[in-house]
Amino acid sequence: MRLSNRNKASVYNFINTVLMMMVVLGILGFLANEYRFNVLESESYLLIIIPVLMLILFHLNGRQIFEYDSDGEALNFKNRNIIPFLNKPLHDEFPKYKLIKYDIISIFFIKRLYITVSSKTNGSTMLKYQISYLTQKEVNDLKLSLNKVVKANKEKKD
Repeated sequence: MRLSNRNKASVYNFINTVLMMMVVLGILGFLANEYRFNVLESESYLLIIIPVLMLILFHLNGRQIFEYDSDGEALNFKNRNIIPFLNKPLHDEFPKYKLIKYDIISIFFIKRLYITVSSKTNGSTMLKYQISYLTQKEVNDLKLSLNKVVKANKEKKD
């Protein structure tokens, strides 16, 4: 099964651009208010604070692009940001039989995928992916696919 939200990259780029423009316009509005109009008084700081907080929340929510491929004998995970230099992109590929378990953690609007993979050196390794920008249907499809792999691995062990 293949799962990808790469086609939404243009939407995420647009949102990022709008937020950056709001920050710039907020700074310009703040400076205009401070040095020329002085209408807002101390509330003029909100012109900077609110757009900056929105931009920070957008990027703290995690990497925007998530790709998953379970076709063949390997599982392939890719997780990257729309701005290449902001975060290091993640790319992991391993055989299906190494998947031990997975967990999806949801806290408010932040979702994380934790994959536990068997490893020769230290027994098991945990891989972390940010899936906040996946729709609920995509998350359910991902769970279904990973459940099949985990179930098949348990049947092979028994």
